[in-house]
Amino acid sequence: MQTTIDNGGVPLRVREEGEGTDLVLVHGVGASLEAWDEVVSCLGEGWRTIRLDLRGHGASGKPPGPYHIDDFVSDVIAVMDHFGIGECHLAGHSLGALIAQGVALAHPRRLDRLVLLSGIAGRTAEERRRVKERLAMVADGIPGAHFEASVSRWFTDDFIRRHPDIISRQAEANRRNDPAAYAASYRVLTETDFAERLSDITAQTLIVTGEHDLGSNARMARYMHATVPHSSLHILPGLKHAILTEAPDDVARLVKEFVRQSV
Repeated sequence: MQTTIDNGGVPLRVREEGEGTDLVLVHGVGASLEAWDEVVSCLGEGWRTIRLDLRGHGASGKPPGPYHIDDFVSDVIAVMDHFGIGECHLAGHSLGALIAQGVALAHPRRLDRLVLLSGIAGRTAEERRRVKERLAMVADGIPGAHFEASVSRWFTDDFIRRHPDIISRQAEANRRNDPAAYAASYRVLTETDFAERLSDITAQTLIVTGEHDLGSNARMARYMHATVPHSSLHILPGLKHAILTEAPDDVARLVKEFVRQSV
């Protein structure tokens, strides 16, 4: 079922599928709820998945910036409230993982388990410099140009060679992003870091990233694992940033194992 809900005057496109364990899914910057298509398919039966287009993305409203991490956290909570979800499992990818951290810190009683996919925390000075360079590219250009410049950072060479159709579709979808909303969202990704507060997360947490992800790298994943009290870590060998696209079966398997394991 697909519907649109209102969060403080911002319409949010939401999709609910299946029956069973509640799992809320939050996409990354420049993406949309369709980013989770393959993962949801791989999850199979026994799940009620709820995913949204964040403000500034997809078919949701695109209010003028600046955006703040609290705006995106509010979007997630509004979706949960709409579906009457008091507590859920929450998974986020990239910017979505940052938002998921924000939800875990601001609304700890709303979460059972937390899944951080290709997330960021504790950037070094050099990593901050590089992400600010990418922000400048987004702010001064168009979203499609940023995607095209990032293909080799996000996807493995083998995947690019074998699936030019998928790369082309994602590039076209990225070009449809509103430039101002994309830049406002990317600024949140650039300027938000919960490194000093991760030890306050109380939810059982799974941290996953690709071995060769440059922006959400293994060092940061290990840092999160060492800092979040009740966490486990999985590094996907050989992969980069686009793990929802390249390894949806692995992501779904890890989520299922994590959510269904006894504490």
